[in-house]
Amino acid sequence: MLTRAEAFPLLKKNLRTENLIKHSLAVEAILQEMAQKLGEDTQLWGITGLLHDLDYDFTKNEPEKHSLITVKVLSDLLPMEAINAIKAHNYQYTAQIPQTYLDKSLIAADAVSGLIIAAALVMPSKKLADVTPKTLSAKFKDKSFAAGCNRKRIELCEDMELELQGFLELSLDALKRISDSLGL
Repeated sequence: MLTRAEAFPLLKKNLRTENLIKHSLAVEAILQEMAQKLGEDTQLWGITGLLHDLDYDFTKNEPEKHSLITVKVLSDLLPMEAINAIKAHNYQYTAQIPQTYLDKSLIAADAVSGLIIAAALVMPSKKLADVTPKTLSAKFKDKSFAAGCNRKRIELCEDMELELQGFLELSLDALKRISDSLGL
């Protein structure tokens, strides 16, 4: 399996947009927290989150191909559990139905990262430090806020026996820990 030290240069080589790199770091951090909470492999979950959008710059206009190129690149470098989760995060096109905790956690983390970052960006300071769990909960309930954020995907956290509020807090805490890397 790839190490984090090997995975990050691969990410930088394939993603050219700074915001996509930051998104990948955010999903990595959330998945590591999820893994720790659920007693799973934090390294495996983190690398899965870090590399889940590896092909996005190449497939952003062809969503039916998204994750399939990533899977080809990583098939010999990551365990099947990670490969399946990466395919499952684009299940609408790959037909890889999310089944495992990792599959569902990746989908939920992918969506919640955008909600949290959007919440930080509307703060006067534009800092994660000023986003509270209460603020985040209100933003989640406001369907007009970050309208492109699929709340149903975030609610998959409940399939892992995590209440929504607990998942929002866990995710917010994870991103606050890497706020410098996110520039927030």
